[in-house]
Amino acid sequence: MSRDVTSYRVNALMAVLNPLLSEPPKRILVVGCGTGEEAGILARSYGAETTGIDLVTQFTLDHAQAAPAKLIEMDAREMRFEDASFDFVYSFHALEHIGGPERALAEMRRVLKPGGHYLIGTPNKARLIGYIGSGTSIWNKIHWNAADWSKRLTGQWRNEAGAHAGFTARELEQMCSAAFGSGDDVSPAYYLALYARRERQVRMLLQSGLAPLLFPAIYVHGRRV
Repeated sequence: MSRDVTSYRVNALMAVLNPLLSEPPKRILVVGCGTGEEAGILARSYGAETTGIDLVTQFTLDHAQAAPAKLIEMDAREMRFEDASFDFVYSFHALEHIGGPERALAEMRRVLKPGGHYLIGTPNKARLIGYIGSGTSIWNKIHWNAADWSKRLTGQWRNEAGAHAGFTARELEQMCSAAFGSGDDVSPAYYLALYARRERQVRMLLQSGLAPLLFPAIYVHGRRV
Protein backbone atom coordinates (compact mmCIF):
# COMPACT_ATOMS: atom_id res chain seq x y z
CA MET A 1 0.00 0.00 0.00
CA SER A 2 1.42 3.38 -1.02
CA ARG A 3 2.22 6.07 1.52
CA ASP A 4 -0.37 8.45 0.05
CA VAL A 5 -3.13 5.82 0.23
CA THR A 6 -2.21 4.86 3.79
CA SER A 7 -2.06 8.48 4.93
CA TYR A 8 -5.40 9.25 3.30
CA ARG A 9 -7.04 6.25 4.98
CA VAL A 10 -5.58 6.93 8.43
CA ASN A 11 -6.61 10.59 8.22
CA ALA A 12 -10.18 9.49 7.43
CA LEU A 13 -10.12 7.18 10.45
CA MET A 14 -8.90 10.00 12.67
CA ALA A 15 -11.72 12.19 11.38
CA VAL A 16 -14.13 9.54 12.68
CA LEU A 17 -12.26 8.95 15.91
CA ASN A 18 -11.50 12.51 17.04
CA PRO A 19 -15.09 13.54 17.88
CA LEU A 20 -15.37 10.42 20.04
CA LEU A 21 -12.28 11.24 22.13
CA SER A 22 -12.49 13.38 25.25
CA GLU A 23 -8.79 14.18 24.81
CA PRO A 24 -6.02 13.16 22.40
CA PRO A 25 -4.39 9.82 23.26
CA LYS A 26 -1.04 10.01 25.03
CA ARG A 27 0.05 6.37 24.63
CA ILE A 28 -0.92 4.43 21.50
CA LEU A 29 -0.47 0.76 20.63
CA VAL A 30 -0.68 -0.35 16.99
CA VAL A 31 -1.25 -4.10 16.76
CA GLY A 32 -0.12 -5.58 13.46
CA CYS A 33 1.88 -2.50 12.49
CA GLY A 34 3.36 -3.90 9.25
CA THR A 35 6.29 -1.72 8.22
CA GLY A 36 5.22 0.85 10.82
CA GLU A 37 3.86 3.52 8.50
CA GLU A 38 0.50 3.81 10.25
CA ALA A 39 2.16 3.90 13.66
CA GLY A 40 4.30 6.80 12.47
CA ILE A 41 1.31 8.74 11.16
CA LEU A 42 -0.58 8.31 14.43
CA ALA A 43 2.47 9.22 16.51
CA ARG A 44 3.09 12.42 14.56
CA SER A 45 -0.58 13.39 14.32
CA TYR A 46 -1.33 13.04 18.03
CA GLY A 47 2.12 13.77 19.41
CA ALA A 48 1.69 10.53 21.34
CA GLU A 49 4.14 7.95 22.61
CA THR A 50 3.39 5.20 20.09
CA THR A 51 4.41 1.56 19.92
CA GLY A 52 3.81 -0.78 16.98
CA ILE A 53 4.05 -4.55 17.24
CA ASP A 54 4.05 -7.29 14.62
CA LEU A 55 5.56 -10.64 13.73
CA VAL A 56 8.16 -9.94 11.07
CA THR A 57 7.60 -12.39 8.21
CA GLN A 58 6.82 -10.84 4.84
CA PHE A 59 8.19 -7.36 5.50
CA THR A 60 10.82 -5.47 7.46
CA LEU A 61 10.04 -3.01 10.22
CA ASP A 62 10.81 0.43 8.78
CA HIS A 63 11.99 2.32 11.85
CA ALA A 64 12.89 5.48 9.91
CA GLN A 65 9.49 5.72 8.24
CA ALA A 66 7.70 5.01 11.51
CA ALA A 67 9.56 7.62 13.55
CA PRO A 68 8.95 8.67 16.23
CA ALA A 69 6.94 5.49 16.90
CA LYS A 70 8.81 2.53 18.39
CA LEU A 71 8.45 -0.79 16.55
CA ILE A 72 8.83 -4.14 18.29
CA GLU A 73 8.57 -7.74 17.10
CA MET A 74 5.92 -9.27 19.34
CA ASP A 75 3.03 -11.75 19.25
CA ALA A 76 -0.31 -10.00 19.75
CA ARG A 77 -1.53 -13.00 21.73
CA GLU A 78 1.31 -12.75 24.26
CA MET A 79 2.15 -9.09 24.73
CA ARG A 80 4.97 -8.12 27.03
CA PHE A 81 3.29 -4.95 28.29
CA GLU A 82 1.90 -4.29 31.75
CA ASP A 83 -1.83 -4.06 32.30
CA ALA A 84 -3.46 -0.75 31.32
CA SER A 85 -0.34 0.53 29.53
CA PHE A 86 -2.12 2.37 26.70
CA ASP A 87 -5.07 4.71 26.30
CA PHE A 88 -5.69 3.90 22.62
CA VAL A 89 -5.28 0.60 20.76
CA TYR A 90 -5.43 0.52 16.97
CA SER A 91 -5.32 -2.47 14.64
CA PHE A 92 -5.96 -2.79 10.91
CA HIS A 93 -5.74 -5.88 8.68
CA ALA A 94 -4.13 -7.92 11.43
CA LEU A 95 -6.83 -9.78 13.34
CA GLU A 96 -7.77 -11.96 10.36
CA HIS A 97 -4.18 -13.25 10.21
CA ILE A 98 -4.03 -14.24 13.88
CA GLY A 99 -4.89 -17.78 14.88
CA GLY A 100 -7.23 -17.45 17.85
CA PRO A 101 -8.21 -13.78 17.37
CA GLU A 102 -10.18 -13.79 20.61
CA ARG A 103 -6.92 -14.28 22.48
CA ALA A 104 -5.40 -11.25 20.74
CA LEU A 105 -8.48 -9.17 21.56
CA ALA A 106 -8.25 -10.24 25.20
CA GLU A 107 -4.63 -9.05 25.26
CA MET A 108 -5.58 -5.76 23.64
CA ARG A 109 -8.17 -5.25 26.37
CA ARG A 110 -5.67 -6.13 29.08
CA VAL A 111 -3.13 -3.52 27.98
CA LEU A 112 -5.80 -0.85 27.39
CA LYS A 113 -6.67 1.45 30.26
CA PRO A 114 -10.22 1.30 31.62
CA GLY A 115 -12.20 3.80 29.59
CA GLY A 116 -9.54 3.79 26.87
CA HIS A 117 -10.55 3.73 23.21
CA TYR A 118 -9.86 1.13 20.54
CA LEU A 119 -10.37 1.05 16.77
CA ILE A 120 -10.10 -2.26 14.92
CA GLY A 121 -10.49 -2.84 11.18
CA THR A 122 -10.47 -5.98 9.06
CA PRO A 123 -11.48 -6.97 5.54
CA ASN A 124 -15.24 -7.23 5.15
CA LYS A 125 -16.06 -10.91 4.82
CA ALA A 126 -19.40 -10.09 3.16
CA ARG A 127 -17.82 -8.06 0.35
CA LEU A 128 -18.45 -8.95 -3.27
CA ILE A 129 -15.21 -7.33 -4.40
CA GLY A 130 -12.16 -6.29 -2.40
CA TYR A 131 -9.04 -4.13 -2.49
CA ILE A 132 -10.92 -1.09 -3.81
CA GLY A 133 -8.87 2.03 -3.21
CA SER A 134 -5.70 0.15 -2.32
CA GLY A 135 -2.41 1.41 -3.72
CA THR A 136 -1.57 -1.83 -5.53
CA SER A 137 -1.73 -2.51 -9.27
CA ILE A 138 -4.87 -3.39 -11.20
CA TRP A 139 -3.32 -6.79 -11.93
CA ASN A 140 -2.89 -7.49 -8.22
CA LYS A 141 -6.48 -6.46 -7.53
CA ILE A 142 -7.75 -8.84 -10.21
CA HIS A 143 -5.49 -11.64 -9.01
CA TRP A 144 -6.44 -11.21 -5.33
CA ASN A 145 -10.16 -11.01 -6.05
CA ALA A 146 -9.92 -14.15 -8.20
CA ALA A 147 -8.16 -15.92 -5.32
CA ASP A 148 -10.90 -14.76 -2.94
CA TRP A 149 -13.66 -16.10 -5.16
CA SER A 150 -11.82 -19.37 -5.60
CA LYS A 151 -11.87 -19.76 -1.82
CA ARG A 152 -15.57 -18.92 -1.69
CA LEU A 153 -16.51 -21.39 -4.41
CA THR A 154 -14.53 -24.21 -2.80
CA GLY A 155 -15.97 -23.64 0.67
CA GLN A 156 -12.73 -22.26 2.10
CA TRP A 157 -13.79 -18.65 2.66
CA ARG A 158 -12.40 -18.65 6.19
CA ASN A 159 -9.35 -17.05 7.77
CA GLU A 160 -8.42 -20.43 9.21
CA ALA A 161 -8.27 -21.88 5.69
CA GLY A 162 -5.79 -19.27 4.54
CA ALA A 163 -8.35 -16.99 2.92
CA HIS A 164 -8.04 -13.21 3.22
CA ALA A 165 -11.65 -13.23 4.38
CA GLY A 166 -11.79 -11.05 7.46
CA PHE A 167 -15.06 -10.77 9.36
CA THR A 168 -18.55 -9.48 8.74
CA ALA A 169 -19.51 -6.26 10.54
CA ARG A 170 -21.72 -8.25 12.90
CA GLU A 171 -18.98 -10.78 13.67
CA LEU A 172 -16.34 -8.14 14.40
CA GLU A 173 -18.76 -6.05 16.44
CA GLN A 174 -19.71 -9.06 18.56
CA MET A 175 -16.09 -10.15 19.08
CA CYS A 176 -14.99 -6.67 20.10
CA SER A 177 -17.99 -6.13 22.36
CA ALA A 178 -17.31 -9.45 24.08
CA ALA A 179 -13.65 -8.54 24.63
CA PHE A 180 -13.88 -4.85 25.57
CA GLY A 181 -17.44 -4.50 26.83
CA SER A 182 -18.51 -2.14 24.05
CA GLY A 183 -18.26 -1.90 20.28
CA ASP A 184 -19.94 -0.11 17.40
CA ASP A 185 -19.55 -0.45 13.65
CA VAL A 186 -18.23 2.92 12.42
CA SER A 187 -17.67 1.81 8.82
CA PRO A 188 -20.35 4.12 7.37
CA ALA A 189 -18.79 7.16 9.07
CA TYR A 190 -15.36 6.09 7.83
CA TYR A 191 -16.41 5.81 4.19
CA LEU A 192 -18.24 9.13 4.37
CA ALA A 193 -14.98 10.69 5.60
CA LEU A 194 -12.82 8.80 3.09
CA TYR A 195 -14.98 9.78 0.14
CA ALA A 196 -16.05 13.20 1.37
CA ARG A 197 -16.11 14.54 -2.18
CA ARG A 198 -18.60 11.83 -3.08
CA GLU A 199 -20.74 12.12 0.04
CA ARG A 200 -24.01 12.05 -1.91
CA GLN A 201 -23.11 8.79 -3.65
CA VAL A 202 -21.95 7.17 -0.39
CA ARG A 203 -25.19 8.17 1.35
CA MET A 204 -27.20 6.73 -1.52
CA LEU A 205 -25.23 3.50 -1.18
CA LEU A 206 -25.93 3.39 2.54
CA GLN A 207 -29.63 4.00 1.98
CA SER A 208 -29.78 1.27 -0.66
CA GLY A 209 -28.72 -1.39 1.83
CA LEU A 210 -25.94 -2.58 -0.47
CA ALA A 211 -23.09 -1.09 1.58
CA PRO A 212 -22.41 -4.31 3.56
CA LEU A 213 -21.74 -6.07 0.24
CA LEU A 214 -19.54 -3.35 -1.22
CA PHE A 215 -17.45 -1.99 1.67
CA PRO A 216 -14.01 -3.63 1.28
CA ALA A 217 -13.21 -3.22 4.99
CA ILE A 218 -15.07 -2.69 8.24
CA TYR A 219 -14.17 -0.83 11.42
CA VAL A 220 -15.36 -1.17 15.00
CA HIS A 221 -14.77 1.44 17.70
CA GLY A 222 -15.41 1.20 21.40
CA ARG A 223 -14.02 1.71 24.88
CA ARG A 224 -12.80 -0.69 27.52
CA VAL A 225 -15.62 -1.00 30.04
